[in-house]
Amino acid sequence: MATENIPVDKPEQLEKIRANLLEGETVLAVFDGKGSGTGFLGLTDRRVIIQDNSFVGKKIALTSVPYSRVHTVSFVSDKSMFGKFASSSTLAISAGGKEYEVEFRGEEKAQYAHNVILHNMR
Repeated sequence: MATENIPVDKPEQLEKIRANLLEGETVLAVFDGKGSGTGFLGLTDRRVIIQDNSFVGKKIALTSVPYSRVHTVSFVSDKSMFGKFASSSTLAISAGGKEYEVEFRGEEKAQYAHNVILHNMR
């Protein structure tokens, strides 16, 4: 599903991102996370935003990571990637000594997110 040419899985997640934008910041994509830990991953022209649902007491964190703080971005796969860009739909992001993993519903979303983050890393 796309909203205003922005790749989006769930419009309510896009609204959460929009509610927390900085002045002049633009949303690039919002993808729903699969599994119990991550709610979604948002990409803007300035940062990666990860909703983390794994806090004790049913608390939720909305974590912002500026692209300049991302050390690595990679696919997590149990298959060889030779001959194919990726066989996994999980993305791992290392920033500030912490690892974030997001499992996507579709490998094209992981590839898109990987490319946006890689392009914006400084």
